[in-house]
Amino acid sequence: MNDFKDAAFGAGHDHIFLGAGHEKNERKTWAVIALCSAMMLVEIVGGSMFGSLALVADGLHMSTHAGAMLIAALAYTYARKHASDSRFVFGTGKLGDLAGFTSAIVLAMIALLIGYEAVSRFLAPIPIHFGEAIPIAVVGLLVNLASVWLLSGDHHGHSHGYNHGHGHGHGHGHDDHAHEEEAQKIVAPSGVFAVSIFEDGVPPVFRIAPESPDSRMVASTMTITTVRPDGARQVFVLGDRGGYLESKDEIPEPHAFRAIVRLSDGDHEVEFVEHEHGHDTHEAVSRDHNIRSAYMHVMADAAVSVLAILGLVLARTFGWLWMDPLAGIIGALVIANWSYGLMRDTGAILLDINPDRRMAENVRHAIEDHGDKVIDLHVWRVGPGHMSAVVSVSTSEPQRDSRFYHAVLERFKGLSHVTVEVQPSKAAA
Repeated sequence: MNDFKDAAFGAGHDHIFLGAGHEKNERKTWAVIALCSAMMLVEIVGGSMFGSLALVADGLHMSTHAGAMLIAALAYTYARKHASDSRFVFGTGKLGDLAGFTSAIVLAMIALLIGYEAVSRFLAPIPIHFGEAIPIAVVGLLVNLASVWLLSGDHHGHSHGYNHGHGHGHGHGHDDHAHEEEAQKIVAPSGVFAVSIFEDGVPPVFRIAPESPDSRMVASTMTITTVRPDGARQVFVLGDRGGYLESKDEIPEPHAFRAIVRLSDGDHEVEFVEHEHGHDTHEAVSRDHNIRSAYMHVMADAAVSVLAILGLVLARTFGWLWMDPLAGIIGALVIANWSYGLMRDTGAILLDINPDRRMAENVRHAIEDHGDKVIDLHVWRVGPGHMSAVVSVSTSEPQRDSRFYHAVLERFKGLSHVTVEVQPSKAAA
């Protein structure tokens, strides 16, 4: 039987994997519920007093809007209050995704209801009381715009999450760019080399990789010196990572400088410029789908209000009564599309689909660069900005235990929970 050791980061570590903006987003959602509830009461009471059926109907519609918001708000509150509950094996970080998936289903139902009502009005047009309908639609739009403003901000998920004592040095000040800069090529007598800035889930470092079979790389004789616009210089010592060289120190922001690469045959200069980077992978890892679902609800309502106003104005001005149901059909299609996107993204997280495959590959390479073999690896999201990994390693080095691999993986930002199993290889047995 193979002897193995396994451990997760830290002794007695917690499993609190809530997003960095959790409490702020919770307050925002409750504020929107208060606004919608107040508007709902005003419309229902006012409509009842003045005999306006349209006003009462819009008030009831506002109540469904507040109910959808309630799903998100209760999910935030429950996740926060039970974050340390040991019954939740990996914490309550996914509760927001479950609420988001539920909201996506509600959005889909709303789209179907609007579509059904619109088709019905196409087939059997009903008289429209423009004097009441247009002002109500305008007031509804104003309430929705206020809700959008309250929920706006970081709903796209640029948060790094909380770090709760897993032994990481996950800084929250650096803006992760999950990418590798376009490589700068150097053609020299000693070979052709690609020089790049690598920061895919880790602090940014230089990498030098051979581009031709005869390229000769010796880490002890190669360095990179950055020269910034103000004349400041910094020398980066390189280490051999097996197949490429990597700087031992991280590169401070901004990444705009001349880089002097010292090879065995002399110095070669390349230039890096700062530019905007894609954040698709990082957003998939850190996005708060609960606030996103709440935001989609108010955006959907706002879109329907705009289309309703447009359809009503055109119908009254030109007599195009078909414009009102056409606006409803367009609104239903837009909401259905948003619902599908939210259902797809939250469903993937609930099913533990890895949202960051490059993170998994980097974890594998970080371990195998030390001469060991990764025989099993699972990486998944446990909350906004929090990834978990289970790694099984085969090693011929008897002195390497789980602590060694935890130290290797500490450099990965967002990797909040790691379990390592160490098995001696047959050669070491």
